Amino acid sequence: MQEALLSREQQVWEKLQLVTDPEITSVNLIEMGMVEKVIVEGNQVEVQLIPTYIGCPALNMMEEDVIEAVSQVQGVDEVKVSFLRTPIWTSDRITAEGREKLKEFGIAPPPLAPKQEGIWEIECPYCNSPKTVMNNIFGPTACRSIFYCNSCKNPFEAIKPV
Repeated sequence: MQEALLSREQQVWEKLQLVTDPEITSVNLIEMGMVEKVIVEGNQVEVQLIPTYIGCPALNMMEEDVIEAVSQVQGVDEVKVSFLRTPIWTSDRITAEGREKLKEFGIAPPPLAPKQEGIWEIECPYCNSPKTVMNNIFGPTACRSIFYCNSCKNPFEAIKPV
């Protein structure tokens, strides 16, 4: 009954809230700031996504997950996913809720503003201490680095500010 009250576009946005980043399953694509636009024309839907990195190996999985989720909306017969090159995704697109979910997952969100050009400080997602050091700029994916907290002694990943 509730679905009947929502427009098809609203229903698509609700389904997109269920699509998570395959590498960080606690955060959905909307919270990561990757959904730029939803276009509904009759029974066709186009979802425009901004990849965090153009070469992200999870793009095919994201596309499949979006198609599967949006196809569940009644009256949708065709779903197209477009990956945009502009605007460029930046880490300030991550929502406040997304930033909190990253921390709960054990990944430090990027700072909202660098301390100065090229220098950024990361708080530990476990104890919120600013006493952290970067161990390696290269993490398990192109968008993450490895840090160590000098307060609670935990290693952790951090999303790189872009």
